[in-house]
Amino acid sequence: MVTVILQPAGRCSWDEPVRIAVRGLAPRQPVTLRASLRDEKGALFRAHARYQADAGGLLDLARAPALGGSFVGLEPMGLLWALEPDKPFWRFVKRDVQTPFAVELEVLDGHEPDARRVLGRAVHERDFLRPGVRREPVRAGRVRATLFLPPGPGPFPGIIDIFGIGGGLMEYRASLLAGHGFATLALAYYNFEDLPKEIDGIHLDYFEEALCYMLQHSKPF
Repeated sequence: MVTVILQPAGRCSWDEPVRIAVRGLAPRQPVTLRASLRDEKGALFRAHARYQADAGGLLDLARAPALGGSFVGLEPMGLLWALEPDKPFWRFVKRDVQTPFAVELEVLDGHEPDARRVLGRAVHERDFLRPGVRREPVRAGRVRATLFLPPGPGPFPGIIDIFGIGGGLMEYRASLLAGHGFATLALAYYNFEDLPKEIDGIHLDYFEEALCYMLQHSKPF
């Protein structure tokens, strides 16, 4: 019986390494591993790689190099970083950090394009809020943001996370940084709620107001 082994099993943070192994294969059996996920708009992202099991029928991606596919060589996390959209130029973005991405992993007999029979399958959830991280919407004066606080009483080092062109409020970097001990303010500065819809100039006093908010907060520093 072919078994897909994931460590940590079931669920972990998006930026946490996961060990992938397959047990129960035939000695030196050629297989293809496929990874796929759908983003919040339903767009499909996929990656695949060709491997060969060892003499004991075990395939451990930490020790076995990929022989071809979306990447080549020893890449234990390759099936995740190599995910590409089916739709050209579609950007991979996490908009709701309170829900995980579900990555499906499949083991196929043989090497693509001839691999067809699915030998094993597993689903791994990758989330953006580590246990204990607090998410606090901020509407203070003109500041429109979300503050992410690590577990515990603090104090914590503080970061203000500002995205570039595109506008809106993007939280996924800030939520992940909070999981590593940083009080992080994801700051919107245009095209969000009552903020200007377009950039007609950069008003530095807005960012100063956000900085003052962080300095006056009881947790970050």
